[in-house]
Amino acid sequence: MTDLRELRELREGLRAAVRGEVDFGTTARALTTMDASNYRRVPLGVVAPRDADDVAAALSVCRTYGVPVVPRGGGTSIAGQATGTGVVLDFTRHMNRLLSLDPEARTAVVQPGLVLDRLQEAAAPHGLRFGPDPSTHGRCTLGGMIGNNSCGSHSVAWGTTADSVRRLSVVTPRGERLRPGQAWAGAPAGLRELAEGELARLRTGFPELPRRISGYALDALLPEKGADVARSFCGSEGTLGVLTEAVVDLVRAPRARALAVLAYADETGAAEAAAGLLEHGPLTVEGMAADLVPAAADLPRGGAWLFVETGGDTEGEARARAETIVRAADVLDALVVTDPARQRTLWRIREDASGTATRMPDGTEAWPGWEDCAVPPARLGAYLRDFRGLLADHGLRGSPYGHFGDGCIHVRIDFDLLTGPGIARFRRFSEELADLVVAHGGSLSGEHGDGQARAELLPRMYGPDMVALFERVKGVWDPDDLLNPGMLVRPAPLDANLRFSVLPSKPVDVAFGYPSDGGDFSAAVRRCVGVAKCRTTSVSGPAVMCPSFRATGEEEHSTRGRARLLHEMLAGELVTDGWRSTEVRDALDLCLSCKGCRSDCPVGVDMATYKAEFLHHHYAGRRRPAAHYAMGRLPVWLGWVARTRSAGVVNGLASVGPLARVAKRLGGIAGEREIPRVAGETFTRWWRGRKAVVPSGAGAGAGEGDGTGDLVVLWPDTFTEHLSPSVGQAAVRVLEAAGLRVALPPTLRPGGRPVGDGRSRSAARLLTARRGRVCCGLTYLSTGQLDHARTVLRRTLDLMEPVLATDAPVVVLEPSCAAALRTDAPELLHDDPRAAQLAARVRTFAETLEQYAPHWAPPVLDRPVTGQTHCHQHAVLGDTADRGLRAAAGLTGELSGGCCGLAGNFGFEEGHYEVSVACAEDQLLPAVRQAPDGTVVLADGFSCRTQLEQLAGVRGRHLAEVLAEALDGKA
Repeated sequence: MTDLRELRELREGLRAAVRGEVDFGTTARALTTMDASNYRRVPLGVVAPRDADDVAAALSVCRTYGVPVVPRGGGTSIAGQATGTGVVLDFTRHMNRLLSLDPEARTAVVQPGLVLDRLQEAAAPHGLRFGPDPSTHGRCTLGGMIGNNSCGSHSVAWGTTADSVRRLSVVTPRGERLRPGQAWAGAPAGLRELAEGELARLRTGFPELPRRISGYALDALLPEKGADVARSFCGSEGTLGVLTEAVVDLVRAPRARALAVLAYADETGAAEAAAGLLEHGPLTVEGMAADLVPAAADLPRGGAWLFVETGGDTEGEARARAETIVRAADVLDALVVTDPARQRTLWRIREDASGTATRMPDGTEAWPGWEDCAVPPARLGAYLRDFRGLLADHGLRGSPYGHFGDGCIHVRIDFDLLTGPGIARFRRFSEELADLVVAHGGSLSGEHGDGQARAELLPRMYGPDMVALFERVKGVWDPDDLLNPGMLVRPAPLDANLRFSVLPSKPVDVAFGYPSDGGDFSAAVRRCVGVAKCRTTSVSGPAVMCPSFRATGEEEHSTRGRARLLHEMLAGELVTDGWRSTEVRDALDLCLSCKGCRSDCPVGVDMATYKAEFLHHHYAGRRRPAAHYAMGRLPVWLGWVARTRSAGVVNGLASVGPLARVAKRLGGIAGEREIPRVAGETFTRWWRGRKAVVPSGAGAGAGEGDGTGDLVVLWPDTFTEHLSPSVGQAAVRVLEAAGLRVALPPTLRPGGRPVGDGRSRSAARLLTARRGRVCCGLTYLSTGQLDHARTVLRRTLDLMEPVLATDAPVVVLEPSCAAALRTDAPELLHDDPRAAQLAARVRTFAETLEQYAPHWAPPVLDRPVTGQTHCHQHAVLGDTADRGLRAAAGLTGELSGGCCGLAGNFGFEEGHYEVSVACAEDQLLPAVRQAPDGTVVLADGFSCRTQLEQLAGVRGRHLAEVLAEALDGKA
């Protein structure tokens, strides 16, 4: 539809007819241009129906204007079937409920937008579960699973989604309400006659294998199979009718489980062994090879592994079944795990493969397109050998993994989808691989559906007559071709509508170096392939991503949503004003820059860096929000307070209500926030006043404390220096108790002799040197003031040159500052080798003690702890050393994940307070409230401590403070 008048009429007609939201705005459209496939289509608008009446009304209006309709769930489809050029129906906003659950009948009634994990959580107290469980279980919807006939790792035990569907509620494109089920229940007029006229073809035209997902499941209409209309509807990819409700079967979950990890020399060995294990009744037989496994993964020795899960009424019974499988398998090595936490850790390795596989070991991009073809399990080993040979013939690489027990293989391949020759090779390979799959008796799709990726090739699998029958069935259900045209029947070419074709052909001029993406911002944005791990509504363990999505539930506030908007910004077709885009700015506004996506996203999307990059360009040459000046330049204002010794005056004025309100309004600070108190004495002033200071050659203001061990340089970050100097004082106490010599960084440029050598400085150099303070530039980075950040960091590197001339580590107490120095600084100053040198020196407090005082034993407190691992620590620094230090000090218990919600300047900015509180309520505040009396509340970040104090009235402490108090007998 190109006529603007008709477009307005369509929009207004939908708004008049539908009670749910109708959004034809740029943001809504940009968020739905892609799913998790290689394809992109720009829709006209998005409708979020409230119920089946809304669905019928939307279909009626769209039929009037001849506008296609695409039902969409979680948008995690791999083959392009969740994209379209008409109106997208988004079921995740309203039609997302579990309507009922009957434990006796083992059934549930669900709406299409219900996320699978929500059903599993409701069923679990009854000892039940939904059988199929794709790796995207935290964000895929039941409607999407029915549309694709999804499977998951437990399909060897519980089958596909179609095996769990009892009855459906469907609205046809012409508004008829049907209830498909068995015995021709809910069949549209003409379907029975059509099927009964083709019984011979239906009996002979479909290969027999557990993962045959391609095409329409018309054989389910055979009388000997119960004439099951509901089952035949499963896997129709939104092309026949719109699902509004489903009655699904649940299965009894085993009370206990064991996981046998079987190691083989290579993937072929694992594949050939998989089919032989099925006779033992496993719950899963999953396979993957070493090139998809993190180096630190705790797996038995080998080059490929099978993850075989067993169940039982007791742990012993489950373990015995697993050990039986180990004995039956010809393996290099094996591991049997019954601890649920360790099982979850191992399963995450397998589940993350859908994202990990998007990068080859050398960092080269890899793409779906042949993500999930399937062959009979007994032929899997032979098929993989031929598949590898075909890859080699085309000069391609891929890392197969997946459901070996069902003969279903996932693989992402390093196709060149950016150039004409590369796309031509993609087509040739696809055609030859389709023939190979068929030669092995397989299905082009074994889980994710055909969509645009494979539908064009269905004649190679089924022949032209069966494909013609598919078209006739489509005509019975959808005579106007309204629903998802171009999918399954009369498909678009597999090499059309590629999402990369709209991106700039040359690298975009940017500030950061993007070393993992060859300096190309477009390649960085392409990292997001849409697996949508960021859309999970709950996280377990230390995970962080994505706190803003969990707070709002809005796609535009997920990492994926923001990446989609950046993609469209670079494309310039839908988002037309580039770096000045208000749509992108508004979506990024609620990004906390927690960096959780940097570690939790399987493909390493780094939205905090992308946000800083965007803000840098967006506000170039323009006035910035007040908060960018008030908090982005916080080190400047606090430095002035320290130099003028006016902390008392500032704190006094901030305590006067009317004055504080004016200051907050002028500074763009949320009115609900209290302004933190500035310390009366800075950390470095305290340091200089210590009695036992030995003169140092480090530069004016630097000194060296007691101790005879290794020299460590303690970084006086802005927060420790001006707002919580007690943390720095505690760190000095502990580091010196551990036998280390502590010094502070130089404060003069140039610095003279190396820090800590105890020699006097040259008077001439002191007279000509300029005084300065080190700073990581964090507040400038988080507000996108990258020119200022560069200036600050270069000055810091000048000051730190004497330190870099030594072997001394740089101890950074504030996790966000340590993360900025370790990653942001070298990526921003990619042309200055000193930035990488400094990054390599950065150590956390716990890392310093672990590496430089390994024989020191901390005081033992024997107390439980609660709190939250700092999000930047989780994402960038790691907490292994912290866990070890806490254990050595007798501090027991686990810290929660997530983000505190204050996140530096974020939670202080006007308009962010509610989201900030929601993030804190996600994990941090509940963990603290539930902690028993006497629990130590740990919070290494200043933001985390401030959030705890302001929202819960609780004092959180840095681990250094806790240990220092124990040393002094105060704990």
